[in-house]
Amino acid sequence: MDVVYLDFAKAFDKVPHERLLRKVEMYGVGGKALAWIREWLRDRKNRVLVSGKKSTWREVLSGVPQGSVLGPILFVIFIDDLEEAVTAGQVISMFADDTKVGQTVEKEEDQRTLQETLNRLMEWVDKWGMGFNVEKCHVMHVGRGNGHCKYSMGATELKRTTCERDVGIMISENLQPSDHCKKAARTAGAVLTQILRAFHYRDRHTYVRLYLQYVRPHLEFASPAWSPWKREDINCLEKVQEKAVKQVTGLTGRTYLERLAELGLTTLEERRAETDMVQTFKILKGIDDVDEKQWFERQDHTRVTRARQGTDVLKLQRADHEYRRQYFSQRAARGWNSLPESARACRNVGAFKAALRALRATAAPTPEIGH
Repeated sequence: MDVVYLDFAKAFDKVPHERLLRKVEMYGVGGKALAWIREWLRDRKNRVLVSGKKSTWREVLSGVPQGSVLGPILFVIFIDDLEEAVTAGQVISMFADDTKVGQTVEKEEDQRTLQETLNRLMEWVDKWGMGFNVEKCHVMHVGRGNGHCKYSMGATELKRTTCERDVGIMISENLQPSDHCKKAARTAGAVLTQILRAFHYRDRHTYVRLYLQYVRPHLEFASPAWSPWKREDINCLEKVQEKAVKQVTGLTGRTYLERLAELGLTTLEERRAETDMVQTFKILKGIDDVDEKQWFERQDHTRVTRARQGTDVLKLQRADHEYRRQYFSQRAARGWNSLPESARACRNVGAFKAALRALRATAAPTPEIGH
């Protein structure tokens, strides 16, 4: 598959107001609501301050105010029909101004089809007063047998990328999470260093709260999308937490797992497994607004073995490659099926988390880092 990552030039600043309002009206917003949005956008002015000198005020004729709640919503409405440029068999994903389009490329005709889609996207931005920063638009070639086809936008040939930041996650062309793990560990490690410099007495109450609030989120953000399976990647993240708990006053001479138990913490690996199960629970119980069939297929309960009784057993799909076997829907299905029926039958997230904690308390301890 070839995936083209698109970059809008000054995305939020270039949305034409009148054209935006017409699209908002097409979505059925009218009357006082539409009038309020129009008044919210109009009569905005800005100026530039450089070295104490100020420019004159200039009226803002385009763009949606950044830092607001309504701004991103209006931007999404404005670019929503961008997907009309995509043909059948192609994939387009849009999250605010993060947009990408991809297609399986097995023959020359597939490359031409994707190129034609890029041409239509260029026509769309010209029509609606937007623009792409073509120098920052990249193509990623995924797959061992990929032919590395060339693509262009306008007169500029797109540069190849082997790793791209995609909605906060580093996506590599080999589909492995190593690059993301390294970046998450670097970012979390830098924040931890700042905390260690600022606090010389690290009591288990204040210092641990700082770690949980400012460091650990960098190590866990959106983990269902990139959870590692190689030991080197697992250890890369775990070592940051190991360094953090080593600094707690009064815990010298204890192992990593003993320190975690003393502080009421668990390994990051265990937390990622729990996060997978909680996300699976939310999908299967309809708590998250996600189409269950896009992720899981329930096993026919009439064919379930005695060891896996119940109707909430998930069917494992065929996986020829390691990164497919470790994909969220695959590893989550394995973990879900291993849970007792009493846990799968919980009715709310709180009860389900309590059931997971109870199971963890009776499970065998996780090996130390490096083992």
